[in-house]
Amino acid sequence: MLRFHLNRVGWIVAVLSVVGCVLAGAVLSTSVWAASFPKKGKPINLIVTYGAGGSTDVMARVMASGLEKEIGTPVVVLNMPGAGGGIAYTELSQAKPDGYTIGTMNAPAIIGHYLDPTRKAVYNRKSFELLALHVIDPGLMAVKADSPFKSVKDVIDAALAAPKKVTISTAGLMGDDHFAILQLQRITGAQFAIVHFAQGGSGGVMATLGGKIDVFIGNGADLGAQSRAGTMRILGVMDSQESPLLPGVRTFESQGYKLYQTSSRGYIAPHGTPREIVKFLSEAIRKVITTEENIKKMKNFGVAVRYMGPDEYSKYYDEREKTMRELWPLARTEK
Repeated sequence: MLRFHLNRVGWIVAVLSVVGCVLAGAVLSTSVWAASFPKKGKPINLIVTYGAGGSTDVMARVMASGLEKEIGTPVVVLNMPGAGGGIAYTELSQAKPDGYTIGTMNAPAIIGHYLDPTRKAVYNRKSFELLALHVIDPGLMAVKADSPFKSVKDVIDAALAAPKKVTISTAGLMGDDHFAILQLQRITGAQFAIVHFAQGGSGGVMATLGGKIDVFIGNGADLGAQSRAGTMRILGVMDSQESPLLPGVRTFESQGYKLYQTSSRGYIAPHGTPREIVKFLSEAIRKVITTEENIKKMKNFGVAVRYMGPDEYSKYYDEREKTMRELWPLARTEK
């Protein structure tokens, strides 16, 4: 009996030793792999969700140039437009998770892809590793300079007094500004007459300036020229902090409305990319983002730099996905 017991103990110890060696080898292998990343001269492909010349593409090219200098290997921009970014996200989600293929991500647009069953997206949040956030373009509310509305409260009070009479613009169905309006309606009880402009934010700006729309909802980058010229008045930004590009404009939160809606642009990698490589790329991106050159270029584009590493970026993303899931049934009723 004693001999059997000792034999069994010996067998268990042997098995555990083998398992330990396998796990140790795997960890060592991953560490060595990460330590040798990137291989000198081997290019990293940066997939861009939209075509050449757009804001996402321009920002990605600024990042690619900076990364090449920072990590010492070519970074090749690959534009894959189509399906509102769906083609690029599909390609990226199926790429080898070795760090040599990364991509841009525009949120909350990507969230709408997989929440909408009619789009049949083959990817979701779990398909990607978040590397770093680059910029945040906060949502905002604005009116024509001679509008009687002087504050967010003025707009809400008018909509409460006359449901579905105050006209308000979006840059298209299911966009971040559309969800901002739905969220505002939910937390205040106000009801607006929502007008969607397929041509994007510019349509809403022109309609507001022309007196056809009472209130504009969009992003900071939409109103740079109008704000500087004084033709439109920004009533509030939908972020947790004031925008450095919109000095003096208060947040919705400071005016009593806990509304947070932003359009963000960042960088992602396929799910399964080793944690060490994710950290390496995130740190390299951070160094590029925080350079004076990059900050100046982003300011010229009308957006503010807001670096977030993988963990903070994931939390930020997940909070916005939660809000969109809650609002999705309301958005679908307008389709």
